[in-house]
Amino acid sequence: MGSMPAEPLYGRRRLSRRVAFVVGSATLILTFLASGTPIPLYSTYRLEDGITNSGLALTTVVYFTMTALSLLLLGRLSNHLGRLPVGVAALLSSIAGGLVLMHAAALPVLVVGRALQGIACGVASSALGSYVIDTAPEAPRWLAALITSIVPPLAVPLGALLSGAIVEYGPAPRVLTYSIVVCALAVGVALLLACPESVERRDPSVALRTLRPQVRVPAGAGRPLFVAGTVAVATWSLGGFFQAFAPSLTADRLGTENTLVVALVFASLSVLSPIGGVLTGRLRPAPSVCLGLGLFATCALVVALAVRSGTIVPFLVASFAAGIGQGIASAGGMRGVLARTDADDRAGVLATIFLISYCGAAVPGLITSRLAGHVSLVHITFGYTVLVVIASALAMLASRTPPTRLDAPAVEPG
Repeated sequence: MGSMPAEPLYGRRRLSRRVAFVVGSATLILTFLASGTPIPLYSTYRLEDGITNSGLALTTVVYFTMTALSLLLLGRLSNHLGRLPVGVAALLSSIAGGLVLMHAAALPVLVVGRALQGIACGVASSALGSYVIDTAPEAPRWLAALITSIVPPLAVPLGALLSGAIVEYGPAPRVLTYSIVVCALAVGVALLLACPESVERRDPSVALRTLRPQVRVPAGAGRPLFVAGTVAVATWSLGGFFQAFAPSLTADRLGTENTLVVALVFASLSVLSPIGGVLTGRLRPAPSVCLGLGLFATCALVVALAVRSGTIVPFLVASFAAGIGQGIASAGGMRGVLARTDADDRAGVLATIFLISYCGAAVPGLITSRLAGHVSLVHITFGYTVLVVIASALAMLASRTPPTRLDAPAVEPG
């Protein structure tokens, strides 16, 4: 069910469904793009402000943890309050994060700014992701699954690349990139307020019950959700490594401190992921997962070997190819889940998938933030590679295993 039958729209319709879909997709992309803007500046914070590799790794852990917590606690809020109010709140949190980061010159300020961006991404993943699915066109059927699965790994590195260029070649590197993003987010708020609501708002008092932590697994979606979750762990864990250690990789192993190169190193892992999702959009979920993760795990091993030898060309080639594999596997896993999820469960299921994703990045990041001062970057890289291979093997095995009776839908449509 990559694209669902058209859901009714509520409230005054100032913009059409098609335009609302574009606005929802754009604001979802923008929220994650904003979260990528600080990453090239990590090199500046490290060199000029004395923030250590362990400190930078900690900011990455805080970002992923706050995203995961907001998904866990707020992931179903849009089912009751509406997609748009919750989506607007996500954009406002991202704006606040950008304003704080304009003044980042010490670790605590950087942590607060990244925490606000993490909250924004967590809330947007569920509310705006569900809005994209609710308003998606009937064809192509795979479009909604592609956008909701590929937006984070695409938009974050794009934000880093844009920021890297501005920081390296533009004026006021610590302020300009955040100023541009904050203005764009403000425009996004205005556009969202002009869109029609896609769910009927319910009693706000009932919404308080959704604040209780709950992981949503609809009947019949257990195995597809496990597959999508292990795909997320494999791909997002390595993405978290790139986010935390891109400055160290470029300076210590690849021989440059250029902030645009830092951004390119970070972006190389995932910027091509949409290509994989588009090329295999018509494949069934299981072949997509196996093909994508086979490519991703192989490339992760090449990346580790390139880090060990300090060679940038094999590193970048393998990273770009891994991004294509990530797109293939992520879109396939998402299609498998959406095919067994109805409208009432979408926000909760998306929140569950993204919760797994961010935990898959945060937990290894927490461990490496403690080890960064004692273990070499080469050993950390190989540790992440082992995690990628194990998670990939589990996902591929589960995707190829015939479904049990518990995996079948409770009711088949007539």
